[in-house]
Amino acid sequence: QVQLVESGGGLLQAGGSLRLSCATSGSIFTINAMCWYRQAPGMQSEFVANITSVVGTRYADSVKCRFTISREDAKNKVYLQMNSLKPEETDVYYCNAKAVQGNYWGQGTQVTVSS
Repeated sequence: QVQLVESGGGLLQAGGSLRLSCATSGSIFTINAMCWYRQAPGMQSEFVANITSVVGTRYADSVKCRFTISREDAKNKVYLQMNSLKPEETDVYYCNAKAVQGNYWGQGTQVTVSS
């Protein structure tokens, strides 16, 4: 089992920055990749970014050059630095762990960007 807890969401104006954190615990050694997704009400979840030890990082085209995913292994945390946020990026952001035994999700953190 892997447990994920997101934090760092909030309300901000367009053009602002925010850093999300995802704390991991449990069978961390089984994780192959850590990802961030986002989802608006009534919509499908959207891939934002991922990070692996082998491949490195990958981003959705819509966030390239604005968002940065990183990891701090000593603290078992993954981060998503988001810059130049847009109102249409108002979503619940979820941390996802792709582990050997399956996918795990956090509870999500709300990001609201006002115009």
